[in-house]
Amino acid sequence: MIEHANGKVLVSKDGPVTIVTINREEVKNACDVETVQTLYDVFAEFEAEEEARVAVLTGAGGAFCAGGDLAELASGEALGYCWAGTDRGATRRRLSKPVIAAVEGHAVAAGLALAVWCDLRVASETAVFGVFCRRFGGPMPNGCTVRLPRIVGESRALDMLMTGRGVDATEAKAIGLADRVVPTGQALVAATALAQQLAGFPQVAMLSDRASTISQWDYGEEEAIDREIAGSKAAFDDQFQTGAGRFMKGEGRHGAFE
Repeated sequence: MIEHANGKVLVSKDGPVTIVTINREEVKNACDVETVQTLYDVFAEFEAEEEARVAVLTGAGGAFCAGGDLAELASGEALGYCWAGTDRGATRRRLSKPVIAAVEGHAVAAGLALAVWCDLRVASETAVFGVFCRRFGGPMPNGCTVRLPRIVGESRALDMLMTGRGVDATEAKAIGLADRVVPTGQALVAATALAQQLAGFPQVAMLSDRASTISQWDYGEEEAIDREIAGSKAAFDDQFQTGAGRFMKGEGRHGAFE
């Protein structure tokens, strides 16, 4: 376990899986500017590390992230700082590798932005998602108004963004915001197991499919498909022929999948 920013962010490794924990339990893992910028730094390190394949983002003490540090915001010290900004904003851009959110408790305000920045969300039964800053006049300059509607659709995103209401784990699963719902206290365990599964796959094909899925929003349909084809060439050249050979020898028949 490595501590960053005087223990505000913790990083541990489980083989090819990197686990990043927001460690501000006393404020439900609300993030001050230092914490946000530290998250940017540790994920940059994860992205650059060749052996690291998948990351899990979680929070300490039964909460994911309650958004920005209200004490810092009230003081005026953090005004104008955007989590999706160019000054080491943690949610500025998606990484080239997968990140899975392990959500216990509240993922609200900018904490919701962190959750939808991740590729997948594993939520415990205690999870609550919402734009709770709505009632205090807080905007969402953190990527959430772009990513949330792409996940749940425009109408559902507007319902969450304009009303600020809480969405529990059951509803989050129903609308596609949560990909898995697990018992209380099991989000990190389940997210880490999922991360290990992804890390165990042949990486070139998985990452090319992921990259195409993320980038296709930027292009018309035919151009997006052309880019999909171009991006998949390395996987065909690298691993798929041997994978097809394993299938012909009986591996993975009848939907058997590990």
